[in-house]
Amino acid sequence: MAVPAENLVYDLRDTLDEFIRTTSIEFTKVYNAQLRNEIEFRNFKDEMKAFKDEMLEFKDEMKAFKDEMLEFKDEMRAFKDEMKVFKDEMLEFKDEMRAFKDEMKAFKDEMLEFKDEMRAFKDEMKVFKDEMSEFKDEMLEFKDEMKVFKDDTQAFKDEMRAFKDEAVEDRKRMNKQWGELANRLGTIVEDIVAPNMEGIAANYFGCTELDSLMVRCRRRKPSDRTKIREFDVVAVCGDRIFFNETKSNARMDYAKEFIDFIASQEFFEFFPEYKGKELIPIFSSLYISDDVVQLLTQAGIYAMAMSDDSMDLLNFEEVSQKRQKA
Repeated sequence: MAVPAENLVYDLRDTLDEFIRTTSIEFTKVYNAQLRNEIEFRNFKDEMKAFKDEMLEFKDEMKAFKDEMLEFKDEMRAFKDEMKVFKDEMLEFKDEMRAFKDEMKAFKDEMLEFKDEMRAFKDEMKVFKDEMSEFKDEMLEFKDEMKVFKDDTQAFKDEMRAFKDEAVEDRKRMNKQWGELANRLGTIVEDIVAPNMEGIAANYFGCTELDSLMVRCRRRKPSDRTKIREFDVVAVCGDRIFFNETKSNARMDYAKEFIDFIASQEFFEFFPEYKGKELIPIFSSLYISDDVVQLLTQAGIYAMAMSDDSMDLLNFEEVSQKRQKA
């Protein structure tokens, strides 16, 4: 039986209305889902930008910390030169510093590896959003740990500076006490000063071989035989005469007496055979204070005292310049 055309039209219209209604609902769902995705991605993008800014700030902090560590490394090298007297203790410290250097090198390698991982991670950011959030928390914790480490290192540097100052003072006290002890034993000239005179003459004045070396030499003045004087050390090298006066306690009045004796030229009255030769006066003690050294320098007299494990001239440059100008 044939269906009337009018009924077919109605059926087709109903079907079309249903299709339009269904399609409109589905489109609305898709559109709303797209809007939600765009909002979520925009929020995620803002969060990543904030995290990037935070990482740049952390990078600047690490650069400043690296500069501080380089400066600290230079100070340690200078400190190593001054600590020869504490050789055994500093060898152990040197090993510790090498271990610390290796740790910092390993840390640097880890940071380089981390940098490479971050580059790869950037490409996978969209896929690993949840993992990125967890990693952000780990980096914040790491930043706090590095801040604590930085504070600990600063405290260690301050402690080492205090130790350096204390060591210098201990060395000065030791040299002073050594001088007082030698004064009681009466052997400072023979045991300490005289063995160093040849090295002083060679290292500072180019006298590789001494013609003679007299220790505790007693001389009578030819022009007045009632006057006798003891000379601690007299060394002869060509046209140069090294005259050393040694005191276990380098008091200011001892230094002034020596200065007056040199200025009087009385030395050549005891040693007339050395007239016309250059006299090089040296005032020595195990420890000489700065004010006494300054007084001797003004008078053109070399000051010799203990330095590390041997005796050395404390004012060679200053006195040499002064003698050249005279």
